[in-house]
Amino acid sequence: MKRFALVLLAPLFSTAVLAANGYSGPGAQPSTGYTGPGAQIQVTTVAQALKAGDDTPVVLQGQITKRLNDEMYQFKDATGTIEVEIDDELWPAQAVSETATVRLTGEVDRDLVGREIDVEYLEVIQ
Repeated sequence: MKRFALVLLAPLFSTAVLAANGYSGPGAQPSTGYTGPGAQIQVTTVAQALKAGDDTPVVLQGQITKRLNDEMYQFKDATGTIEVEIDDELWPAQAVSETATVRLTGEVDRDLVGREIDVEYLEVIQ
């Protein structure tokens, strides 16, 4: 009976150790700032965003290279490209060309066929 109880408890202890060490699943990246329990992982590159889970916070810096349709655009940085959704009201008053460097703050939107970034804030970097 004692062996049976140990077999059942072993996975719980393993999970607790992983959680205590900040592991939060496949593709997890270390966060910056607070790293204790409940810390959010923040993604800063397209390559990381393409591996991140749904609703992972992102801050990306690069260029919006192409308009795909209504509010969908292609974004690139030094690590790759990803589709981003930018609501019309988020665009700044100034024009933004494909060579302008921008900072996008938002979160990963993961579905069955891929990932995109749901942008919450757009800033043009001078």
